[in-house]
Amino acid sequence: MSDSGRVLVVDVGTSSVRAVVSDTAGNALHTVGRALPPDSPADGLVEFDAGRMAAVSLELATAALEAAGPVAAVGVSNQRGSTVVWDRATGEPVGPGLGWQDLRTIGDCLALRGEGVRVAPNQSATKVRWLLDQGGADARDRDLCVGTVDSWIVWALSGGTAHVSDASNAAITGLCAADGAAEWDPAVLDALGVPRRMLPEIVDSAGVVAEARALPGAPPVAALVGDQQASLVGQGCLHPGPAKITFGTGGMLDLVLDERPAFAGRGGAGTFPIVARRIDGTVTWGVEAIMLAAGTNVEWLCEGLGLAASPAETHALASECADSGGVMFVPALLGLGTPHWDYGARGTLVGLTRGTGRAEIARAVLEGVAHRGADLVEAAEADTGRSIPVVRVDGGMTDNPTFVQALADATGRPVEVSPVREATARGAALLAALAVGLHGSVDDLAATWAPRTRAEPEQTLDRDRWRAAVERSAAWIPELSGIDF
Repeated sequence: MSDSGRVLVVDVGTSSVRAVVSDTAGNALHTVGRALPPDSPADGLVEFDAGRMAAVSLELATAALEAAGPVAAVGVSNQRGSTVVWDRATGEPVGPGLGWQDLRTIGDCLALRGEGVRVAPNQSATKVRWLLDQGGADARDRDLCVGTVDSWIVWALSGGTAHVSDASNAAITGLCAADGAAEWDPAVLDALGVPRRMLPEIVDSAGVVAEARALPGAPPVAALVGDQQASLVGQGCLHPGPAKITFGTGGMLDLVLDERPAFAGRGGAGTFPIVARRIDGTVTWGVEAIMLAAGTNVEWLCEGLGLAASPAETHALASECADSGGVMFVPALLGLGTPHWDYGARGTLVGLTRGTGRAEIARAVLEGVAHRGADLVEAAEADTGRSIPVVRVDGGMTDNPTFVQALADATGRPVEVSPVREATARGAALLAALAVGLHGSVDDLAATWAPRTRAEPEQTLDRDRWRAAVERSAAWIPELSGIDF
């Protein structure tokens, strides 16, 4: 059977794995998936079984190929910053994989600042050192491989013949040189005690890097990309202009730029430089703004307060009232990210009256997340000097019409909803198709964008009152508010 231009994507998220066979436009033809939640043996610790992750990825990829037939290429999209160390000869992981949310190395990050090395606990850098330290006195002398999830999955797909990482993933590890995309930084490696020989080769986001020998037909592995950067491609944000926000448990805004931002670390408005993609050795830069809790707030509304049976029901509940009656909710259950970066802020519900009911609280929560989305848009514009004319969105919260309309009202911009709930696999599929000649250019990828729905601003949400509510949420736990990565 001909591959007919189909591509396979192995999409490894924080709590699940999917194998998706798509057409050249990134439309899913066949999908299989499985929940694969990480373990949390103690507060702040997030681990995963890397061996099981690889085994499930291969099993699902094989099942997808058996159901849909041969493909022209394979792509990988993945959670970023999660880290695996494994034995090069046996392919066996050394210790647990450490999830990007794992906070066990906060102390190391703070200590390294005194040595002039600035890394964050969600990055790979200190996770690598921790894993090597746990491997015994001879760990650094052994023939080990260090990698993020893209590296680990390609190693499994290639049958242990390729140790690579694309620039979008490598740049977020905290281990890269100043340009963030071409080479590992010897000074940082020395400070952490990480041998260079253990690290992968940094490759393009779109380009053939290996044969997937572990899969039927050994199709070429032709795309590697971090989840947020994959979502950028999947939502047609290939050039400066529109931004995308993914509203999952947290929220990530990403915006493509013409050139690297002027700031090396965090910008004045709280965004970070990212490598949006690297193709033919050329890096496309962007910025990222972060919301620490998005869908988590809706889950709390349902599971914690019992105000709705499921997140889907919050739309109907919030629709029972025309507005929140002056109630404001600051969704800081885990602190506030961009632009405030206040880990000591906490969720705040203000403006309650005797007339406040379930509907008003539900609407306030949805509007609070929308206000945070507007914060991210404003921060990205402030740090880049660019105007964002339209916001494109994916993630579970985009199924909620009340939320999508609130986001349009809070940002004062049209909001376009992705044709698929999660655009990561779609983006990786488009990059893989580009790498093997099924698309002629990046412009072809941008032309595939067709939103499911579009919401225009209908009213103006009170941003001044929102900012006043945020001030009340700040520094609730002062000792955490002082942490700055």
